[in-house]
Amino acid sequence: MPSADLLDTGAPAPGFREALRFWLKLGCISFGGPAGQIAIMQTELVDRRRWIGQDAFLRGLNFCTLLPGPEAQQLATYIGWRLHGLKGGLAAGGLFVLPGALLLLVLSWVAAAGSRMPAVAAAFAGLKPVVIAIVLHAVWRIGRRALKAWQAVALAGAAFLALFVLGIDFPWIVAAAGAIGWLSTRNGASPFLGAPHGGKAGGAGSGGGPALGRQPDFAPRLARHLAAYAMLLGLGVALVMWRFGTVPFADIATLFTKAAFVTFGGAYAVLPYVAEEAVRGYGWLSPAQMLDGLALAETTPGPLILVLQYVGFFAGWNAIQGPGQLGGAVAAAALTTWCTFLPSFALVLTGAPYIERLHEDRRIGAALGAITAAVVGVILNLAVFLAGAVLLPGGRPELVSIAAALVALVTLIRFSPSMHWMVLAGVAFGLARLAAGV
Repeated sequence: MPSADLLDTGAPAPGFREALRFWLKLGCISFGGPAGQIAIMQTELVDRRRWIGQDAFLRGLNFCTLLPGPEAQQLATYIGWRLHGLKGGLAAGGLFVLPGALLLLVLSWVAAAGSRMPAVAAAFAGLKPVVIAIVLHAVWRIGRRALKAWQAVALAGAAFLALFVLGIDFPWIVAAAGAIGWLSTRNGASPFLGAPHGGKAGGAGSGGGPALGRQPDFAPRLARHLAAYAMLLGLGVALVMWRFGTVPFADIATLFTKAAFVTFGGAYAVLPYVAEEAVRGYGWLSPAQMLDGLALAETTPGPLILVLQYVGFFAGWNAIQGPGQLGGAVAAAALTTWCTFLPSFALVLTGAPYIERLHEDRRIGAALGAITAAVVGVILNLAVFLAGAVLLPGGRPELVSIAAALVALVTLIRFSPSMHWMVLAGVAFGLARLAAGV
């Protein structure tokens, strides 16, 4: 095992304050979705600073892809844990989210309070066809990677029909897809199993953190972490409900806790479920406002799943009228974020010492592959759900918006521009329409 002041890469171990400064910087620059965020961590933490070895980084990444929740934030949590134990994991994961959450909170208030201003309304109207294109591009991008066999294509189609035609809840689709993938390994090679997970086994603990070679007994650790999770979740919910009452905060806690545990395949996978419940079920916001939130979340640093915070903000904003409206909306947004990310910390910090046992399990890999295939159909359902409100308002085609969505989709496929440029183009398109009176 490395000495107390050296990492397993042979580099000097960073002090906690030095690591804290890096995690804050990462939280401020983590644009570009999970692929871009993971690339930043690869460059900064593996190649440049050598705070974690390449094999350990890949094993941590593979471990996080097996979990529900935002994998880039979970990977930061895992690396923070390796460096400085529990406090390192909490600091890394928390600072990965905090800058984007604060910025999105301000933007949510602008969207809610400024919705009656013509320029603000026009800017958000211009964003909507661009966001439709972004969602369709996600279907295309994930589908190319996940749908390698006819069984995966069939599973994606079944997931779409289950949501669009039968109205089956998303958690049941995730459970069924995972079970199909798990069982598909019984007869040998699975059509849902991609490349083997991870690199070579091995590696030791980092200087300031826990020793990875010592694996504590799982059952007592699981019991302690479950008790801590339940206590923290209950405390957060109780504080908000004590101050503001049960409406809509009890429903917020229920919906977003449930959503956090079924967020396999990224934020786009769970958005249809949240949109169905938040828009049609609870009436917290409209499909158009849901699109606005997705556009804003694309422009802020941090994981895209922060869009759920925007939904929570509107739940509080529309449920509480009068002088306490803004305070209630902020509390609802904070509760949403608490319920969304708390499970990520619990899962990573509970499972991190056992990573070597999990990263090469074929059954888990096949289950994850099947879930990813089903997610393609789930995201397609989201695109259809949102496009109906924007491109076919009242059942009639809105030709200008359809043309804008097609142009944006072709641009994304051909040139892969950064999302903030696409969002800015959508704002400019909306303002140009307002000026032209189109």
